Amino acid sequence: MLGLATGGVWAAGSDKPEKEEIKIGFIPLTDCASVVMASVLGFDKKYGVKFVLSKEASWAGVRDKLANGDLDAAHVLYGLLYGVQMGIGGQKKDMAVLMSLNNNGQAITLSKKIADKGGVDGPSLAKLMQTDKREYTFAQTFPTGTHAMWLYYWMAANGINPMKDAKVITVPPPQMVANMRVGNMDGFCVGEPWGHRAIMDGVGITATTTQDIWKDHPEKVLGSTLEFAKKYPNTCRAMMAAILDAGKWIDSSLANKNKMAETIADKSYVNTSKDAIDQRIMGRYQNGLGKTWDDPNHMKFYNDGAVNFPYLSDGMWFMTQHRRWGLLKEDPDYLAVATSVNQIALYKDAAAMTKTPVPASPLRTSKLMDGSVWDGKNPKAYAASFKIKA
Repeated sequence: MLGLATGGVWAAGSDKPEKEEIKIGFIPLTDCASVVMASVLGFDKKYGVKFVLSKEASWAGVRDKLANGDLDAAHVLYGLLYGVQMGIGGQKKDMAVLMSLNNNGQAITLSKKIADKGGVDGPSLAKLMQTDKREYTFAQTFPTGTHAMWLYYWMAANGINPMKDAKVITVPPPQMVANMRVGNMDGFCVGEPWGHRAIMDGVGITATTTQDIWKDHPEKVLGSTLEFAKKYPNTCRAMMAAILDAGKWIDSSLANKNKMAETIADKSYVNTSKDAIDQRIMGRYQNGLGKTWDDPNHMKFYNDGAVNFPYLSDGMWFMTQHRRWGLLKEDPDYLAVATSVNQIALYKDAAAMTKTPVPASPLRTSKLMDGSVWDGKNPKAYAASFKIKA
């Protein structure tokens, strides 16, 4: 890599990070781990930068602080950045997806009350909503975010129109379990550890995992404004390289995963017990109704680099769903928007610095739970193809 001295430290020439302190926001979720561990283990210093981590209360707060420059970068919902880019769910601003932080590892939880009435998965929930008619309330974490899209996709695949058959509310991740405990919602979609926490606290059951909706789906990203990425490219490369190293470290052993769970459980990060985090991070799942299983498609932070590449097709998918649910009123130029948001050239530099493999194509093909195949090739037709939509 140009300008990389022996020992993996930046040379002091033109590749030196333009800004050495980077303020990075995160939400208390298991998938902030690679950002936190990059700081805790000193991978940031290796690349000549210092992460100043800022724990945020809500995704709306992250959005506003990124847009107004209070944060340089953030652990953020993929769909949130695209919402800001398109001017839905807040102000319109050009944003940058620097890299993907994790795949998999979110869940849809149904309340114990729903489970006691027989609603334990998609089909049985749909049946219950038909026979026991009332207003059903479900929560997601941000209107254009990943959890909203997984929740809507899953409901629709089971014949429930989330826009017509239910009330959907927005609740910050750390407040989900408390809200379910007091009866504010029948179900929610959120990142770990809050799905497992609901089971531990006896208030909810896992109806499905998001990896069962879409294996190896995109989830959180490292995001910034486009202006920041253009103004501080060396800083962005250094930040990405440090996080790639941390993701590689987490995924490389059970001992490292255990150490990560112990570290991020601390009150300055996720603020929960280690046992709320360490089971699902190892792929050990239970649904709260006596079923247990080992899931090979648990949350991954690196997976030989497959996790981190900012695929254009991933970015486009969120826009197709924003279109499907009426958040976008017309079809954008999907490919052009994704190409401007996802910083593939910058990412490839960081991948070279960390010897991270890069895929041959910026598009990938996936089959989702309802059998539909997404390959990024005809987003307009794909967005229009769903029977249940807004």
